[in-house]
Amino acid sequence: MVPVIYRSEYLSYDFGPDHPFSPLRLAMLVELLEVLDPGWNPEPPPQARREEVLAVHAERYLRRVEAAARGERPPGLVDYGLGTSDTPAFAGMDAAARWLVGGTLTAARLVASGQARRVLQLGGGLHHAQFDRASGFCVYNDLAVAIHHFLEAGLRVLYLDVDVHHGDGVQWIFYEDPRVLTLSLHESGRYLFPGTGGVFEIGQGGGTGYSWNVPLEPYTGDACYLEAFEQVFEKALAWFLPDVILVQAGADAHFLDPLADLMLTTRAYERIFTRVLEGAERYTEGRAVFTLGGGYSFDAAVRVWTLLYFLLQGLQPPGALPEGWLQRWRARLGHELTATLHDPAPPPAVPRRPEIERYNRGNAARLLDVVRKYLSPD
Repeated sequence: MVPVIYRSEYLSYDFGPDHPFSPLRLAMLVELLEVLDPGWNPEPPPQARREEVLAVHAERYLRRVEAAARGERPPGLVDYGLGTSDTPAFAGMDAAARWLVGGTLTAARLVASGQARRVLQLGGGLHHAQFDRASGFCVYNDLAVAIHHFLEAGLRVLYLDVDVHHGDGVQWIFYEDPRVLTLSLHESGRYLFPGTGGVFEIGQGGGTGYSWNVPLEPYTGDACYLEAFEQVFEKALAWFLPDVILVQAGADAHFLDPLADLMLTTRAYERIFTRVLEGAERYTEGRAVFTLGGGYSFDAAVRVWTLLYFLLQGLQPPGALPEGWLQRWRARLGHELTATLHDPAPPPAVPRRPEIERYNRGNAARLLDVVRKYLSPD
């Protein structure tokens, strides 16, 4: 069985009932997996220690997070991204964020030590957190802490981010490090937070060529997304030759997501996750860690991550979801939920399809042209 990292304290990472980054998504997912898999047996991780968080964050920033978690509001708190509408301060915020960091770090330790080849961290994926600032619902960057641990263990890391938002925090933290290749496919920053992730953000100094971005047009659907993904993912593996793949598996590129405008279905996600596992088998001796991330349609996110769980465990996913689970969560959420794991119907018709395809294909090709001289063995 592939280890799954989870503990109920993850649900304490809670910005309030009206915030889109709701712990209810995770509560729904955990309850569903408990029902679907009799072998469900997650491993509870320890909380990350302060010094482990300091591996990638500034001391001055941690002091502000700790103060905000105690209910204090020191001057200039918003300059550190705290107390904003995106990342409001809440009691216990430091402890809640360190639980999530501890989970992703535990996953990295299992893989780096050889105790596991694949691990699913059922939380985390807080990719927007910066060296000295919270951003985009993210307080501490659990992914960067895990990458730091891999580097300390002598492993080169391919970081793959399929969240609909650019993985900016991870990119900037390792922007000058040639031991980390960051690859983010996301809706273009011309339209969507955080406004970064252009093709020509390729790293600097010794890390030049090791930051890869494929900005995608709104209304990008399955075929167009997967074409761009195939263009760059195999090249990233073959040119960089990583020792491990770390995946931020955000589910907010799904067509039901209310915060963005990509149009992926569950079938596309299944293909992406399958390709990552195939790539890991070919290039990293199977070493891969998956975290969750964004996903603001509870319906879609839970189904995408359930598919990921079943793929990792090598189990046959169910067609229909349990009626008891559906009834409980329909009543709690006050709206209908999809009764099947895969989307039963295609997304709405995509406008501007030829233009979108040309733009995305061109960006993927342009990226490879720009970075080729830095990584290509040719």
